[in-house]
Amino acid sequence: MAKTASSADYYGIDFRQHPEKYRVSVGEMGVLTAMPYKAEILPHWRFKTPEIARESSEKIYQMFSDYKAQGDFVGMDMARKFLQMGYTRARRYANHASGKKYDGPVPDDKKGQSGAHGREQLPRVEDPVKAESARIFYAKYLEAREDPDYKKKRAEWQEKYG
Repeated sequence: MAKTASSADYYGIDFRQHPEKYRVSVGEMGVLTAMPYKAEILPHWRFKTPEIARESSEKIYQMFSDYKAQGDFVGMDMARKFLQMGYTRARRYANHASGKKYDGPVPDDKKGQSGAHGREQLPRVEDPVKAESARIFYAKYLEAREDPDYKKKRAEWQEKYG
């Protein structure tokens, strides 16, 4: 496996059995493919209202803490990614009620890639409910990201595995 993993690299791997195959990556890469963490965390990931977002982010942060207590860095990083994704998805819906940022279909040769690809960005209409959900997730994401033990383990992991 390359030093930088793509989501496709994660299919079929049990990262609890083979943690050495996990790569720390930018953003949320692998969050919906890295098993068994996806299966453990995803059922708790919700952001429809601030109340739901608070309950969800607290549960996922508790999972982060549990993984930390078990010495499971991959679990910690996956929980951190779910917190980050809670923020980014809630923020997307706060900006665009449809959840779509750009107008029009993605050109066939650009499918699966991120970005506008020449499409116009849809107008932003702030949804204060989703914006509050985003703030709740962002606070928990920062708490996980800035945890001293997480930062130390992340640096060690990157040094050892890339």
